[in-house]
Amino acid sequence: MSKMRYSRRAVLKGGAAAVAASALPAPMVWAQEIKDITLRQFGTGVSNLNDVANKVKEDLGFTLEMTALDSDSVTQRAATQPDSFDIADIEYWICKKVWPTGNLQAMDVSKIANYDKIVGIFKDGKLTPESVIAQGTAPHTVGFVEGEGSKTFAKEQTNWMTLIPTIYNADTLGIRPDLIGRPIESWTELLNPEFKGKASILDISSIGIMDMAMVCEAMGEIQYGDKGNMTREEIDKTMAIFTEAKKNGQFRAFWKTFDESVNLMASGEVVIQSMWSPAITAVKSRGIECVYQPLKEGYRSWGGGIGLSANLSGMALDAAYEYINWYLSGWVGGYLMRQGYYSAVPETSKDFMTENEWGYWFEGKPATDVITSPTGDVLAQAGETRDGGAFYDRMGHVACWNSVMDENQYMVRKWNEFIAS
Repeated sequence: MSKMRYSRRAVLKGGAAAVAASALPAPMVWAQEIKDITLRQFGTGVSNLNDVANKVKEDLGFTLEMTALDSDSVTQRAATQPDSFDIADIEYWICKKVWPTGNLQAMDVSKIANYDKIVGIFKDGKLTPESVIAQGTAPHTVGFVEGEGSKTFAKEQTNWMTLIPTIYNADTLGIRPDLIGRPIESWTELLNPEFKGKASILDISSIGIMDMAMVCEAMGEIQYGDKGNMTREEIDKTMAIFTEAKKNGQFRAFWKTFDESVNLMASGEVVIQSMWSPAITAVKSRGIECVYQPLKEGYRSWGGGIGLSANLSGMALDAAYEYINWYLSGWVGGYLMRQGYYSAVPETSKDFMTENEWGYWFEGKPATDVITSPTGDVLAQAGETRDGGAFYDRMGHVACWNSVMDENQYMVRKWNEFIAS
C-alpha cells in the first residue's frame, strides 16, 4: 500500500507521468480528460459545503455537484434513488439502512493512501487500546464487508470498506449561559421545568431518541440494556416520559434542519436544546453567547463517511478514489476542524491549521490568539479553551453512537405519535 502523500498539481506540473502512475494508489487520471467529469454528491448540510466543491475543482480539476438534505431525506435517497448520485456522504447509522439495498459498492482499502492513519474508532472501534466501545451503531460495526460484493457486515477489518470515514464528533446539548445564569452539568436539564417552553429536541427519530435516552437514563427513570438497540418496552417508556413533558409545555419547537436550530437559539426562544457543533459556531459568530455543554453522563456521538454508488465505474470511479484520497490529505480536515468537527485522519489536518488552531480545537489548549471559523467569524478569544477540552477527552467520553435499532419501524411509529401528540 502506498503511503505517499501527493499533490495532483505538483505531479502534473512536474510531468512525472510514469513515476506518478506507479506510485499513486489509484490509476492516474489525466488533467484534460478529468475536466469533463462531474460527480454528484449528496449528504447533510454538515459536510456538503460549497468551499469543498470549489477546492476540488481547483486541486483535482473535475466538478463536484453537491446537494444538502436532512438526515431522513439522505437515507431515503440513498436507499431508493441509486441513479441520482455518484457519492453518498452519509452517517454510519444510515449505512446500516442503505447497505443491504446494494446501492453502494465496497471500496478497496489498498487504494486509500492514508488508510493506516485513520483513527481506531473506524477500524476496531477503539480510540485507544484501553477504550470501552460505546453503545449504539459504532462505526466499525458497519464499516467493513467480507468481500467486494457482500451485503453483510464483517465483524473485523477486511480489505473492503462500506464508507471511507471523513467526519465525526461528540454531540451534547447547546445552551445559552447568558439566559440560564447557572451551571448545567447533566442531560436531565433538558426536561427541567425551569426551562418550560424554552427547550427543544431535534425531529430526526434515529438521533432524537438517543438524546431522549441520555436524558431518561440520567434521570434514573430507565436503565437501558443498550440505548442504541432498545426493546419495545424501553421505547414505550422513553416516549411516555417525553410525551408527558411535551403535554406540559416543555418544548418550544422540534427542529429538523441546522438553520432552524441556529435561529431558535440565537433568538433566545430556546435556551437548551439538541444541537450540532457548527450550529453553536453559527450562533457564536453572531456575537451571541452559546456553549456546547459537556455533561457528566457523556456524549452522543456520530460519524460520517463517503460511500460510492454501485453504478460508478471507469474514469468516474478513478476520479472518486482521487477525491477520497484528496479528502483525507488534510485540507478538508482542517476546514472541518475549524468548525468543531474532527477529521478521520487528524494528523494530515494539522498541516492545514495554525499551531494556535490545532492547540485549541484538537489539544484543548487555551487559544494564544483569536480563533476564527473557516469564513473568518471570531469564535474565541486568546485564553479561552474549547468546550469539553481535548480530542481524547471528548471522544473518550462517548456514551452512545447514533444508531438503527432492530425495532426501528416500531420506534419511528412511536416517534411520529410523539411529534403529533
